[in-house]
Amino acid sequence: MRSTVEDEEPQERGLAAVRSLSAVLGEISGISDCRGPLRRMYCDLARRVKLLSPLSDELKDSACEELIGEKEVGALSKLLDVLVSTKEFLRSVNDGSKLYQALQWERYTKKFQDVTDQIEKALSALSYNKFDIPEEVLEQIELVHAQFQRAKERMELPDSQLLTDLSLVRNGNFDHTVLKRLSEKLHLRTINDLKRESIALHEMVISTGGDPEDCMEEMSTLLKKLKDCVIGENPVLESLDNQTCLMKHRSPVIPDEFRCPMSLELMKDPVIVSTGQTYERSCIQKWLDAGHKTCPKTQQNLSHTALTPNFVLKSLIAQWCEANGIEPPRRHGNCRDKKSAGHSDCDGAGINALLEKLRSRNQEVQRAAAGELRLLAKRNADNRVCIAEAGAIPLLVELLSSPDPRTQEHAVTALLNLSINESNKSSIVSAQAIPKIVEVLKNGSMEARENAAATLFSLSVIDANKITIGTAGAIPALIDLLCQGSPRGKKDAATAIFNLCIYQGNKVRAVKAGIVVHLMRLLNDPSGGMVDEALAVMAILASHHEGRMAIAEASPIRILVEVMRTGSPRNRENAVAVLYSLCTGDLQQVTVAREAGAEEALKELTETGTDRAKRKAGSLLEVFRRALDS
Repeated sequence: MRSTVEDEEPQERGLAAVRSLSAVLGEISGISDCRGPLRRMYCDLARRVKLLSPLSDELKDSACEELIGEKEVGALSKLLDVLVSTKEFLRSVNDGSKLYQALQWERYTKKFQDVTDQIEKALSALSYNKFDIPEEVLEQIELVHAQFQRAKERMELPDSQLLTDLSLVRNGNFDHTVLKRLSEKLHLRTINDLKRESIALHEMVISTGGDPEDCMEEMSTLLKKLKDCVIGENPVLESLDNQTCLMKHRSPVIPDEFRCPMSLELMKDPVIVSTGQTYERSCIQKWLDAGHKTCPKTQQNLSHTALTPNFVLKSLIAQWCEANGIEPPRRHGNCRDKKSAGHSDCDGAGINALLEKLRSRNQEVQRAAAGELRLLAKRNADNRVCIAEAGAIPLLVELLSSPDPRTQEHAVTALLNLSINESNKSSIVSAQAIPKIVEVLKNGSMEARENAAATLFSLSVIDANKITIGTAGAIPALIDLLCQGSPRGKKDAATAIFNLCIYQGNKVRAVKAGIVVHLMRLLNDPSGGMVDEALAVMAILASHHEGRMAIAEASPIRILVEVMRTGSPRNRENAVAVLYSLCTGDLQQVTVAREAGAEEALKELTETGTDRAKRKAGSLLEVFRRALDS
């Protein structure tokens, strides 16, 4: 017999893959509909992928059973990789240049076929019989699989009129009728559409490091012709254009995107740096010549110092100048200090002074400095970057052990605010903060404990940290806060526990720490406002056999059935998920559930519940029927 660790290893990886699979499908479902020449292929692919969502929902539960092996994990991981690539491809099409897509029709058609083929192969590698998937879901997935099989053999035919019109304009025929048809076909019908197209072309220049396919000039010219066509079709815009002479006597407002972020002046020679930001060439060159290696606007490190001309933006600025009756700028504006262009109150010298105060031996000085950093880190994203880069994190971690309760509160809350920045999360963990945060969670003031719980939740977003936080002893302390904290503290504790228990090993820790008894108490006290959180945690614990055993011993079926009848849609979904886990393979629990009136509640749920609740309710009714037949 293999060890428990060996048994759980593929299961852990399978669960991680299924969770990621569900998240990716959710992201794909959230991508908006595409317009433009690739709309049909885009919509067909997105629709088929979205139909895989019920599969991921069911895999969440069946993957929790001890049936999953290395082969299944490999197949799930392959499907995940393919869907991640699909998501990025769909997003690139949705956000991309419609002009470029039309010009590169054959390339995109081939890419759609390749993506379809990869998904079909990944689905073929899944052994559905290894998972406990309801028949109706299995039938849907088989139908979707068949659609992918047919689609990979089918070549989408191009729009012949579109290709003809593109050929005409590429040969210099800018007939108004042709341009109007192109405007309709490419969904570039309004000024806003054309602005989005110009941004897409701009992004393409950045990603390719220059002129993609040597057709940027051609696309810029066509974009200008389409803009003239759109203005000609819109009398309001045309009348504005005809009022140029009036505008000469006024100072037009320069659009923000036409101003250099450093000088705040209209750009004459816009260039792109490696972070994707655009600056006036002379200003950014002076910045680089001064020895700076970061992007002035984002503070990100520059991967290289090459400057790429932003042809599209330069063309748009010229058009704007012409439309407003002003001469393009002939001189570069003076570069102002970058701080004058930003909205951050981040002051490097001031932060360094606060860090010196953190090192002070005077407790009051330390407390005041930690409090000020706490407020600065809360205020905005720029401050969080500046404070971390100045080296504050190790000093704040050290103050977590301060004998002064208020200093400790300030330090843990400052770390909470800093952890909002993704990069800072790893810096906080690298500074060995987790054991000290857990110590604050155990022994600090109530405010410090609650903010420590929120900090642990923030850090646990990174999967590797879930294990570190669990082994540091956080879960029993979080359960104590769940019982003793303020309403806000209880919710922070429950959220942290839920997130930590995504990792199987932490489920065991929570069960052994006696969490189920406390969850039952919260479920039986709706006035406490913790029913939602208690059910969510119970649902995730029920996916582990030790969790199921502990929940069954607490006799929760009566309250679960009541929630299924009267709870919120989300709570009804979680209640039926817990009941499904309890009753599957346990005739005694089935009997108790039927006696508690679960069948009537389940039938109602199949009609009025969320999609997942309907599926769970239907599957549980099938469990009841099989139990009666046996």
